[in-house]
Amino acid sequence: MVVEAARTLHEEAQSVNERRVLVLTGDREACLSAADRILGALPIPLTGTTLVSTRDALACEQVGPRNADELLGTTRDAVVFDAHGECRPNALGRVVGAVDGGGLLLVLAPVLDEWPSGHDAFDEGLAVPPFDVEDVAGRFRRRLVETLRTHPGIAIYDVDADTLERDGLTNPAPRIAESEPEPPADRAFPHEAYAACLTDDQMDALAAFEGLRDPPAAVVAEADRGRGKSSAAGLAAACLAKDGLDVLVTAPGRRSASELFARARELLGDLDALAADEPIETDAGGRIRFAKPPDAADLPDDPDAVFADEAAAIPVRLLESLLECERLAFTTTVHGYEGAGRGFDVRFRDRLADTDHEATDVTLAEPIRYAAGDPVEVWAFRALLLDARPAVDPLVEDATTESVTYEALTPDDLLADENLLREVFGLLVYAHYRTEPNDLARLLDAPNLAVRALVHDGHVVSVALLAREGGLDADLRAAMYEGERVKGNMLPDVLTSQLRDEDAAIPVGYRVMRIATHHAARSRGLGSRLLGELRAEYEADADWLGVGYGATPELLSFWRANGYSTVHLSTTRNDTSGEYSAVMLDPLSHLGERLHDRHAGWFADRIPDVLADSLRDLDPNVARAALRACDADQSLDLADSSWRVVAGAAHGPGMYSVDPAPFRRLARHHLVAGDANMLAAREKRLLVAKLLQARPWDEVADGLGFHSTSQAMRALGDALRPLVDEYGTTAAREELARFTDED
Repeated sequence: MVVEAARTLHEEAQSVNERRVLVLTGDREACLSAADRILGALPIPLTGTTLVSTRDALACEQVGPRNADELLGTTRDAVVFDAHGECRPNALGRVVGAVDGGGLLLVLAPVLDEWPSGHDAFDEGLAVPPFDVEDVAGRFRRRLVETLRTHPGIAIYDVDADTLERDGLTNPAPRIAESEPEPPADRAFPHEAYAACLTDDQMDALAAFEGLRDPPAAVVAEADRGRGKSSAAGLAAACLAKDGLDVLVTAPGRRSASELFARARELLGDLDALAADEPIETDAGGRIRFAKPPDAADLPDDPDAVFADEAAAIPVRLLESLLECERLAFTTTVHGYEGAGRGFDVRFRDRLADTDHEATDVTLAEPIRYAAGDPVEVWAFRALLLDARPAVDPLVEDATTESVTYEALTPDDLLADENLLREVFGLLVYAHYRTEPNDLARLLDAPNLAVRALVHDGHVVSVALLAREGGLDADLRAAMYEGERVKGNMLPDVLTSQLRDEDAAIPVGYRVMRIATHHAARSRGLGSRLLGELRAEYEADADWLGVGYGATPELLSFWRANGYSTVHLSTTRNDTSGEYSAVMLDPLSHLGERLHDRHAGWFADRIPDVLADSLRDLDPNVARAALRACDADQSLDLADSSWRVVAGAAHGPGMYSVDPAPFRRLARHHLVAGDANMLAAREKRLLVAKLLQARPWDEVADGLGFHSTSQAMRALGDALRPLVDEYGTTAAREELARFTDED
């Protein structure tokens, strides 16, 4: 009976080039056995089938749930998703995207009424200390089951009872066969490029990319997943390279751009223009090469064109660096499990509009692998909230700090109100470039997370996602100190394992994982209002609030203005953003103050040596903002001999190079504890670049815009004079008097 149900479902899928889902519920072995019988009976080749499972079963390709990204860029006739051992939302999103039109997704699950209350390997990952797996809720699976039972195109078969609960049939009207797309008559790219397009939308996108032949130009191609935007970009890159241009491709990861490179390589082969395969080189001297976003931001070797694939997942700061190139192409996924990133739509679009680039927008709506209106795509969008959006602008654009209310949104609140859940998750997706389906499950089920929001007329205008950290027992603290990773405790882990403070995980704190304000209500103090409410709520129940993020001067200033203090800067860059991370604390209790004070003080003590070594390439603006945000008790105790050296260099013939140490201590003291208005911004950058980072004079002069090294040296003397006047001792004043009297 299960085979006949699957056969009927599969035939309907094939008749209209859509996908269908068959859920097999019950005992795991019985579900696997039923899946095996279905695959053996239906005209589905095993070579086109993949099992995603923690078990070794079925005679077909197999990948684990954690490795489901191996299916990116592939097309499968059938995928068997075994959710018994691990229901990983990211994996579910990836397998749905891999199923071809006319194909089947088999979902193997426990009895649906019992599934939400059970626990699996994914839940174990949500059970961060001091919580255990029994503290993990099953709301994500409860919601998933509800979508499976109500959405069209999804059949449910109880293998234990051998009964069909839902047939999943939609009884669609017959589809009229669509004609092959016709290339434009006035094309500039080769006919073979257009012949490789599968839809009219792809041809329109390729035609838009032709505009890159007349720089300065930029093309932005948007689409849902599976519309062929990356393929169209690859065809365009190949056409430019064929004409001898150097095309630089960047993406969040090399795998993300695999489709672009595959289509480019294939077309150049068809055009008999491929001279080298990796990196791609053409017989006209063109090439197509890849660089990670932080490297691409420097425009290495001065490329003729830059293609940013999945641009919404690249930080805006790095995208802005690409604007120096005359030919730019950006592809973005509108509803993707990678996350969308509102920063691209809002902030970067504005920057692009301010340039001389002639910008062209193109949208690809028609799916490549399956028919438009495919019910499985609609289901996946809802089940994983891939199409979640914040409230529409008119609903929140009048929000002010006086009009909003502060609310604690429990997971049960979110589960009970679909619109509320979509607004919260949509705001997180738009504000952060790496929000993904796994985060939806964490939001609903993780015992250590909390959601707080500002609400305007019933709509979410600002939201914060917090993680409880710390409060660990002695055994866990010792394990962390000895190098064991203790999941879900990021800040205590950094302070314990890297900074060697075994007591750092004793206090209980809340880390602000994400904070986002609706783009229509930004720059009104709502983020600060939300942080103030958080402090008021948690100061009686926690020892600290904290945050860790990619450091920029603007963010450091924002967090400092809201009471957070720098206690650490990472010494390695983030692979995607290219930024160093800042760790900041806002103490709430005596225990939190002790934690903060010892780490802020140590940060201020050690940062000159770190800046001169592993952080020598840190942007001086970031360094000075991090130091300004460090609320450390700093004293300046220089020997008289040291003061004479410093004062002599500031006002007389003394030389910085004979003893850099007192100069470094003076610079550190001023940047941490001094009057922020005493020196101009460039003078403070000069203190960082030369005195703290010990950069060569020619590099300092070039980086800070001085005409020569001698001008930079004189500027350092000018910057030191007010510092000597402000902090100098009797010995310093006596040294000054010798030269000021001569003047």
